Amino acid sequence: MARTRRPVVDGWFTDDTVPEAEFRLLGTRCSACASVFFPREDGWCRNPGCPGGGELAEVPLSPRGRVWSYTDGRYRPPAPYVSDPEAPWEPYTLVAVELAAEAMVVLGQAAPGVSTADLAVGTEVEVVPGVLNEDDRHIWTTWNWRPVAQERREERS
Repeated sequence: MARTRRPVVDGWFTDDTVPEAEFRLLGTRCSACASVFFPREDGWCRNPGCPGGGELAEVPLSPRGRVWSYTDGRYRPPAPYVSDPEAPWEPYTLVAVELAAEAMVVLGQAAPGVSTADLAVGTEVEVVPGVLNEDDRHIWTTWNWRPVAQERREERS
């Protein structure tokens, strides 16, 4: 039986079947104050200084940002978190990325193979599709942050 690809949270990012260069996190922008939100906000503007009366519209967020902070998860979380003690623990890297155009910091896992040794505050990274988990029925998709390759930076110059 073929497994179905499913986002871990609907509406937070584009379908992961689009070309990688088109993959984006999806936020919302308030038309009254221009504040951008991620995770998205579909009910009301969360900006306490907003004059109100605006509409919230979906907007794709910047595909690139700069590492604001990072850390690694080297241990299995303690109770009350549920995890299978029989499953091997896989360390992972978390990255907080500043998106300058949106004036926000977005948290996410680093792409597979990216460790804290590959990162520094200020490193340029890009959002890419990722897989959080797989089971018998689904492939649970998410987003990852990956350092922008040196060759890509030189191509844009």
